[in-house]
Amino acid sequence: MTPHVLRQTTAMDLLQAGVEQALIALWLGHESIETTQQYLDANLALKEQVLARTTPPGAKAGRYRPVDKLLAFLTSL
Repeated sequence: MTPHVLRQTTAMDLLQAGVEQALIALWLGHESIETTQQYLDANLALKEQVLARTTPPGAKAGRYRPVDKLLAFLTSL
């Protein structure tokens, strides 16, 4: 664990909480929002790679696709 990892994790948490990328860039001290975007994209891509490699025992590989009944229930909430 390094301070840089903590910064990136916090930035991702802020993004997922709905904070604008420009504000995250300011908080990180980046001169350009493009620099911040590279970090955010890299973290999302890394998470996608990790999730693609993990398959619970007895389950088929791939993304979870809920049945229509479940989607209807969740949409009704």
